[in-house]
Amino acid sequence: MKLSPDGLILRENFTHDRMETLRRELRERGDTTLLSREEQEAGRQAFLRRWDGRSDIWVFGYGSLMWNPAIHVAETQAAKVHGLHRAFCMKLVLGRATPERPGLMLALDHGGSCRGMAHRIAAEHVESETEILWMREMITGSYRPAWISLKVEGEDVAQPAFTFVINRAHKRYAGKLKPETIAKRIARAEGQLGTNRAYLYRTVERLDALGIGDGPMHQLCARVKTLAGD
Repeated sequence: MKLSPDGLILRENFTHDRMETLRRELRERGDTTLLSREEQEAGRQAFLRRWDGRSDIWVFGYGSLMWNPAIHVAETQAAKVHGLHRAFCMKLVLGRATPERPGLMLALDHGGSCRGMAHRIAAEHVESETEILWMREMITGSYRPAWISLKVEGEDVAQPAFTFVINRAHKRYAGKLKPETIAKRIARAEGQLGTNRAYLYRTVERLDALGIGDGPMHQLCARVKTLAGD
């Protein structure tokens, strides 16, 4: 997978040929939960049936979508959702981890609230950009897309909004782990895209930019830096 000089995933990575290569790698690692290209596309089309075909759409990011969206957006704003919270609750064995050095990925789980970044996709780009998002997020079905109520500057956005929520029935769902367990896994994990902790550090940097100066992610970041010697 191609990365930018500062380690960001590039938009051009998300092609059907590259996704087939990724599926093959995952199958070789024993993952039996992969969605085929046809299943992935059918799921996207079914999800978009609630879209009127004319409105812009917002996508809410809480992890790498905040700092590495890799899609064309018309606008980006600080935003908040209620009823969901950010957590390292997804098992990771590829990208920033390996089966020998497994890590964890962020997802939205039920309960609480979450502040992050929302990207507005212009109506004429909804088809192309959601196709990229489905290639990126819906390779195994460990996430599920969900329409949400989204607040920007304290007001509900008028256009439809969605995000990706953990699928608790999926085998990659790690559940609620102890902070010490999470920190140890993230501090150790590393794969072809870099370290798991770099993902955490970039997320915390974005939270700082949003004015969220202290919280669970910052406490986790401090633990990981101590364990990793960063």
